[in-house]
Amino acid sequence: MDLTRTEVTRTGKQAGKPAGTVRGSAARLGLMAVPVAFFAVLFAYPVAAIVARGLEVDGVWRLGRIGDVLAQSDVRHVLWFTTWQALASTVLTLLVALPGAYVFARFDFPGKQVLRAVVTVPFVLPTVVVGTAFLALVGRGGLLDDLWGLRLDTTVWAILLAHVFFNYAVVVRTVGGLWAQLDPRQEEAARMLGASRLRAWRQVTLPALAPAVAAAALMVFLFTFTSFGVVQILGGPTFSTLEVEIYRQTSQVFDLSTAAVLTLIQFAAVAAVLAVHAWTVRRRESALRLVDAATTARRPRGAGQWTLFAGVLGTVAVLLVLPLAVLVQRSLGASGFGYYRALTREDGGAFLVPPIEAIGNSLQYAVAATAIAVVIGALAATALTRRDAGRFVRGFDALLMLPLGVSAVTVGFGFLIALDEPPLDLRSSWILVPLAQALVGVPFVVRTMLPVLRAVDGRLREAAAVLGASPWRVWREVDLPMVRRALLVAAGFAFAVSLGEFGATVFIARPDNPTLPVAVARLLGRPGDMNYGQAMALSTILMLVCAVALVVLERLRTDRSGEF
Repeated sequence: MDLTRTEVTRTGKQAGKPAGTVRGSAARLGLMAVPVAFFAVLFAYPVAAIVARGLEVDGVWRLGRIGDVLAQSDVRHVLWFTTWQALASTVLTLLVALPGAYVFARFDFPGKQVLRAVVTVPFVLPTVVVGTAFLALVGRGGLLDDLWGLRLDTTVWAILLAHVFFNYAVVVRTVGGLWAQLDPRQEEAARMLGASRLRAWRQVTLPALAPAVAAAALMVFLFTFTSFGVVQILGGPTFSTLEVEIYRQTSQVFDLSTAAVLTLIQFAAVAAVLAVHAWTVRRRESALRLVDAATTARRPRGAGQWTLFAGVLGTVAVLLVLPLAVLVQRSLGASGFGYYRALTREDGGAFLVPPIEAIGNSLQYAVAATAIAVVIGALAATALTRRDAGRFVRGFDALLMLPLGVSAVTVGFGFLIALDEPPLDLRSSWILVPLAQALVGVPFVVRTMLPVLRAVDGRLREAAAVLGASPWRVWREVDLPMVRRALLVAAGFAFAVSLGEFGATVFIARPDNPTLPVAVARLLGRPGDMNYGQAMALSTILMLVCAVALVVLERLRTDRSGEF
């Protein structure tokens, strides 16, 4: 018989907890089997293969190679620059974005949702597009070059500004989402007791915001520490992060030993950052009492607030909108749509097919990767639903985040090395690209679905199980109706991430089936105004596709706090 919510709730109050717990544990282990196998075969095995090949000599691991690599001055310089630019990017992003977080949290104004979408567009853009947009602004033949003869494309400032552009939304939505839910009466009470506005903010609001600020800072640091596309395009031969250096060592120098050591270093550093981030998020979730965000926003009042509001709008216009506008303008050039028409022609150089085919390839790969990521991510999120999970399940949760901490370049090159023999001879198969993209999409699916699944009353599941429903039927009739919209949002994130994945895809995309990010990078690597213009045109197309995906996400978003 069909399970209605009333019947399930009534029966759930009478259900025996021990039987439900045992059955739930067995079902959870069954759900974990597929994601664990997926990550073991397509992540752990390729990464271990390339690291082992890099550190192994005559069948013996040379761990001393780690010390040899770290002793090299150029490697120490790369490690120092990676850390330094990540810290500088984080501090600069916080300084620029915190006023925006306040405006979105406390001010109510016409077009707020549209402006929120505009602010979020850079975050969902592939890093290749971000680098290309700033190349059009500050690079050779860019806007600053045309107006004042100023070029910043080989300076650290171009990299820092591009990182602020990319991560602005992280701070605005993470900190602003919490700020909007803080009760403003606490700060008002401090001012009534004689505290100045600054002192009240410093002693009341700032301590409450500190966990969210720390979480946003750690996320920005993580994204900039592993930066690849932005530094690859804007840094030139002068600047190199660990990710870029791993790519150079594997694809140009063919020094797998050094690449393996750099991979281990990056993995250890990012694992530490993720551990601190997890601790910060737990503090934020448990330490604060929040109010409805809809009750805290009001129209700006007074000259100071209007000045702040205007300053934030100006920052968004110059820092976020201008690079994208210049990108579109450069894609048109003096000949209108000439660069776009050139995309339909074969050139016999970097491509075996017309570059325009990269659009269809990217969309097909992204759809397949999204389907894989949603299935694996949904199974994993369902297995992690119970809050009383043991250490094994918590370790499984950490496993899901590992692709964000390992070089995507290492994963892509590991695919070529490890997946070349039966029964895993996938090197010539089209599915290899979606599998690599799905690895990056799964963590986003899990993080999107997990909070909603945990909000479902566990008694509903237990009661459905007592009534004889199978685990699949419990999921279909209890969980799915409640998490359908979250599932769609997760699919949107996975699609956007898959569409812009570059680090792994650059190794495994075939010359006759390039993706959009790979095609853009190849065009930028070739001299000539036509190649440059075509790169701008493809980047504009990729930007528009990502923007459409974002609009869909905004319509489906279920998180009122506005966090990612």
